Amino acid sequence: MSRLINWFEIPAADFERAVGFYETVFAVTLKRETFGGGCQMGIFPYADPATGGAVCCMENYTPGANGVIIYLDGGDDLTLPLSRVEPAGGKVLVPKTLITAEIGYFALFQDSEGNRIGLHSLN
Repeated sequence: MSRLINWFEIPAADFERAVGFYETVFAVTLKRETFGGGCQMGIFPYADPATGGAVCCMENYTPGANGVIIYLDGGDDLTLPLSRVEPAGGKVLVPKTLITAEIGYFALFQDSEGNRIGLHSLN
């Protein structure tokens, strides 16, 4: 098995608000798709073999602060995307924090939908 995680979905109550939040924080454009059953997805840019994922809005997808935490790549220094969280409508829950010199740093934020999301970077 080359990787354990192959896809992730971040639930959204307001699709455009959530997609806009992640586009602002990570300075990327998410690919908007609609699938059967009315599932709206804002797919994060990725290239195989990287793990893919999306912001998803559909019935029975409920955002919340107490679910699974995924850690997204904070780039060279997670300070930059973390600085965009609050202006985009989120809230920093745990600021940039050193794990160890070998592992790097993490932070936690609440997105525009109320989900708790992690960031990781080496610097």
